[in-house]
Amino acid sequence: METLNTLLLTRLTRFHLAELAELYKRAGSATAVMEHRNDIRDILPDASRQLVEALKDADSVRPRAEKELEYDQQHHIQPICMNDRRYPQRLKECADAPLLLYHLGNADLNCRHTLNIIGTRHCTTYGQDIIRTFVRELKTICPDVLIFSGLAYGVDIHAHREALANGFSTVGVLAHGLDDLYPRGHRETAAEMVRQGGLLTEYMTHTQPVARNFVQRNRIVAGCSDATILIESAAKGGGLITCNIARSYGREVFAFPGAIGAEYSEGCNNLIRDNGAALITSATDFVKAMGWDEDKKLEQAQKKGIERTLFPDLSAEEETVVKALGKNNDLQINLLSVQANIPIARLTGVLFGLEMKGVVRAMAGGCYHLLG
Repeated sequence: METLNTLLLTRLTRFHLAELAELYKRAGSATAVMEHRNDIRDILPDASRQLVEALKDADSVRPRAEKELEYDQQHHIQPICMNDRRYPQRLKECADAPLLLYHLGNADLNCRHTLNIIGTRHCTTYGQDIIRTFVRELKTICPDVLIFSGLAYGVDIHAHREALANGFSTVGVLAHGLDDLYPRGHRETAAEMVRQGGLLTEYMTHTQPVARNFVQRNRIVAGCSDATILIESAAKGGGLITCNIARSYGREVFAFPGAIGAEYSEGCNNLIRDNGAALITSATDFVKAMGWDEDKKLEQAQKKGIERTLFPDLSAEEETVVKALGKNNDLQINLLSVQANIPIARLTGVLFGLEMKGVVRAMAGGCYHLLG
């Protein structure tokens, strides 16, 4: 019922993303929203007239929503609501996050580390070499990474293919429904990604890849990721839009420099010059900048059998938090509060203490990771 109600809600109000997300969070579920659709201002007093009127028309889209869910079930597509644990928690923190995603594949969308690799559709030999070297080196120094991109021509498809070749799970975020694939020439790679990652979209079946959808798609690419990496870009391009979105979400942005005067390095060079992205020249640069190398150092210490000496004695509440994360790691603070039975106001202080002791680490999207 919740999935159906979420689908109805997104279908009715698909052009009011930020307002819809706020309403959903205040109500707690799509079902609660639909139950109050005739008096929605009791939940969101400043709801727009367009939103109020749209919600009163739920029955008109119900047959289409039911047909969509039937198709999803037949084709192993997973509709993931925002309050589902499978939903990307990093994306959930973004004001304009979609209430419902459609996922085909086996990727853990809340992987310990996530990044996206983006850039021009006219990827040069230089860009291809950067991607190949970066992904291969990343596999050696930080193998636990989920790589996002947009399955488009150029940088996107090369990033996906190199990820697959190096054993990374990789997800393509689409600008259309999962009943088709654009570009069609990428079908073979997409099929491999479903077995080693997946395809992700906010769009129902029969949604065409119109220009507006690609811009909307970029926010999901940025929102699902700890960091955005721009490989090549002209002075203007979709990759720069994604970088801007990532910065607005408080995420890290990196760019590889290129030759002065090179058409598809101009965007990267300008972004670095204007402090819109940090300059990197290797995966080592990137991993150090993200602090992901600290996890590796801890793993090495554990192999030597000295991990417990790294941690001081813990209080009873700290032990409770550690046990909760031990059972289900990378929890968002609200979920951790429930599982540890500690109010958020007090849990914040407990988590800070654990961070200072090197026991947990705060991650993007309000999640906490147990380092032990």
